[in-house]
Amino acid sequence: MEELRDLEDRLERLEAEEREVSALRAKLHDRLASFTNAETERHERDLSKRRNELHDEINRLRVQRDSMGTASS
Repeated sequence: MEELRDLEDRLERLEAEEREVSALRAKLHDRLASFTNAETERHERDLSKRRNELHDEINRLRVQRDSMGTASS
């Protein structure tokens, strides 16, 4: 059961990070809509890449958690 708790803790941390990255990305989209520059575009690409990595890891952990017999969200 400790392994499950560790997995859920990691999942919570990743979900919190994903929310932060998504909020930053939304702000950058607003900035890009009014003022485009190469640095902002690069930062948005980096954030998008990190967000995708987080989604992949979150989904992997959810599958792992569910295979352990727990389907909490």
